[in-house]
Amino acid sequence: MQSRTNLCIYIYGIFNKDVNNLTLTITMIMKISFFLAFSFYICLCRGKDSDNLYDVCPTDATRKNVFINGYPCKNPAQITASDFKSSGLSKEGDTDNFQRSSTTLVTAAEFAGLNTLGLSVARTDLDVDGVIMPHAHPRASEMMFVGKGVVIAGFIDTKSQVFQKTLKQGDVFIVPRGLLHYNLNSGFELATVYSVLSSQNPGMLSISDAMFAPVVSEPMRDLMKKLFSRSNLGTNQIKNVTSFRY
Repeated sequence: MQSRTNLCIYIYGIFNKDVNNLTLTITMIMKISFFLAFSFYICLCRGKDSDNLYDVCPTDATRKNVFINGYPCKNPAQITASDFKSSGLSKEGDTDNFQRSSTTLVTAAEFAGLNTLGLSVARTDLDVDGVIMPHAHPRASEMMFVGKGVVIAGFIDTKSQVFQKTLKQGDVFIVPRGLLHYNLNSGFELATVYSVLSSQNPGMLSISDAMFAPVVSEPMRDLMKKLFSRSNLGTNQIKNVTSFRY
C-alpha cells in the first residue's frame, strides 16, 4: 500500500512539474511573440529606404554582387590626413558673366573625405547686382553663411509663400530640402556666401535651364508660348533667351 502511495506521489510530482514547465514555455512564447510583433510594428512605422544619391541607378549586369550608393571606400591602410582637407573653396569665382555670379560646388567626387558623410560644400561669389537664379536641390537642405558683403536670400515653399531675408557678414540662412531658392547681392561690393548641403550629391534643378535651355522640346516650347502669349516677349525672342546657369 505504501509503495502505491509513493508511486502516486511520484507520478503527481512529474505531472505537476510538466505543467509548470508548460506554463513557463507558453509564457515565454507569448513574450517572444509580443517582442517580434512590436519590433515589426516599429520597422513598418519608422523604416525607410536610404536616400538615392543619383536620379536613376540601372543595374550593372556584370556586377550583380556589388551594392553601392556613392563611391567605393579607400583602403583604410592608405587613409591620410590629406583626405580630410580641401582647398576647393579658397579661390574667388569668375563673375564676368550675364548673372554676375559664380558658384563652386565641392562634393565627394572632388573631396575624398566627404564620401558617405552626406555632405557637400559650396562657395558663391556675387558681384554688385549679381544674382543666383531660382533653383532647387532635390536631395539636400542648404545652410548659407555670408563671409562678406550684403546678400538677399530667400526660398519659396509649396504654398508659394516667400521667405526672404537680407543677410550681412556672419549671418546664416537655412533653405529646406527641395525648395526653390535664390540669392542677390544687394550691397556695394563683391559678396561671398559659403554653403553646406546635406547630401554628397545634392543635385540641382533650375527653372531657367529647364525653360530657356538652347535645346527645348516641342511640348515645353508650346507651354512657353502660352505663358508669354500675353506679354511683349515674342516667340522668336523666347527661342533666343540665354540659358542661366547655377
